[in-house]
Amino acid sequence: MKLLKLLFVTTLLCSTNALRAQKYVGGDISLLTKYEENGANYKDVDGKDITNVLAFLKNQEMNAMRVRLFVDPSNATEEEKGQGVCQDLEFVKNLGKNIKDAGLKFMLDFHYSDTWADPGKQGTPASWKALNTPTYEYIYTYTKESLQAMVDAGATPDFIQIGNEISFGMLWDGCKVSANSAWNAYLDTNWNHLATALKNASKACREICPEAKIIIHTEQCANNPTLDVAFYNRVKENEVDYDIIGVSYYPYFKGPVSSLDNGLTKLETNFPEKKIMVVETGCSYKYEMGDKDKQYYPLTHEGQRQFTEELVTMLNTHASVIGLFWWFLEANEYGLDWSTKRVTDNWYNASLFDNNTGKALPALYELKNFVSGTSGFQGVVGEKKSECNNWYTIDGRQLSNEPSRSGIYINDGKKKIVR
Repeated sequence: MKLLKLLFVTTLLCSTNALRAQKYVGGDISLLTKYEENGANYKDVDGKDITNVLAFLKNQEMNAMRVRLFVDPSNATEEEKGQGVCQDLEFVKNLGKNIKDAGLKFMLDFHYSDTWADPGKQGTPASWKALNTPTYEYIYTYTKESLQAMVDAGATPDFIQIGNEISFGMLWDGCKVSANSAWNAYLDTNWNHLATALKNASKACREICPEAKIIIHTEQCANNPTLDVAFYNRVKENEVDYDIIGVSYYPYFKGPVSSLDNGLTKLETNFPEKKIMVVETGCSYKYEMGDKDKQYYPLTHEGQRQFTEELVTMLNTHASVIGLFWWFLEANEYGLDWSTKRVTDNWYNASLFDNNTGKALPALYELKNFVSGTSGFQGVVGEKKSECNNWYTIDGRQLSNEPSRSGIYINDGKKKIVR
């Protein structure tokens, strides 16, 4: 019966272009409030003023936005504040409500730190260090209270990241880890702490926002997929409750799009039950960023667009990938008085608006192709039967190539046995 149902679905997919999956595309817009308040002048590609940025982005078929949350950003250094660290609970409640009111989905990114949390630093919040309760236990209380405040403010998240880029753990006073259990006995012991922290955060999410999807976010997918797989295996062994694997990808740090393609395939192969989101990505349109030997695209508007087109095309070959979010999408210095109302100390030139003109860049208009492009059983259905020549597992997962393992597969709407 299961096979008959799958064959029916396959036939339907090959005969209509009306069926679409629920995929999510947008960006991290954690400083939008500051830019708007300080007078940034946003324009569309033709130079027409944008009066409502969120409405404009929605009109470009974006349907979800991400915002970071720090515990107490007033404790951040002046340099970090100059980089955009300001998102306390009150700030995020207001921006989150604006996102929801605009009819967009809202992803809340818990950093569990007073400042940036990333592979190089995962600082424990200053106020948590004074607690008698271990931080990996207190995270439940903090997460629950923060989410309740968001709900009460009309800013209920649809997606919740419990930690930001945590391939090496978080709350490093006790939860710094290595995915390789033989690497260091002390760090291996910390896996118990990290697992407790993640379980407690997840428990709070389920209690306050039962409809939200929980994301665990790492950053090694493209450059070190073996480590990424090992990390999620440890998460699985510790029975942590979550829904979506979140990954970061910046070509100028992580390598070409083909490297991400390879990493995503490894994640899909090892964790077929999980969906995947690229929760951070970006590419510069001006000035070199990252490693000098990883500048794969011209530092122009067109170069940024080429990256976006290539990335979207690749992601749409992965049936498990359901999300794509551009980091710092909203950066726009045009119209700001830098002497009194600058938002950051340095321009960021991998946004989707030109700092010199305020105009939306061509790459912004490419992103919509992620939600309208083909993606196995879940994308827009092809109009030609030949487009259904992809191979699928019996449970409906698209393969990148012809199967190399024996088993039963679906190809061209027919059951095929590979020996």
